[in-house]
Amino acid sequence: MKSNRQRRAEIKAARVRRNRKAISARAGPHLFPAGSMATVDETALLPTNSCGIPAWQARGHYCDIALVCKDCGAHGIWTAARQKWWYERCKGHPESVAVRCKSCRIRERARKAAAREIAQAGPTTNQEAK
Repeated sequence: MKSNRQRRAEIKAARVRRNRKAISARAGPHLFPAGSMATVDETALLPTNSCGIPAWQARGHYCDIALVCKDCGAHGIWTAARQKWWYERCKGHPESVAVRCKSCRIRERARKAAAREIAQAGPTTNQEAK
């Protein structure tokens, strides 16, 4: 049987380990703090009614972030300058992140434009016959 003092010391040590693990999970290897950085201009951000703020806003600067393209699986980096452009100039949602590489973004835009043209053209002759 352990004394109360020993048990409290174990609980405190476990709490410290959990906190360190949580901090390292949040920072993670996907951030490149030694790379380029850009400061956050909070007045230019999209106002949201969220319960919290993103990590980059709490830090006060954007860091380069590694990404894996969801279409082709290519590895890339979402640079701090592009993040600043997305969040502050384009008013992107603060919880959104890049999911596609540049070539796949171009391909997706072309696919959407073609689908939009087809939809705006109206029904084809086969559909009109029905």
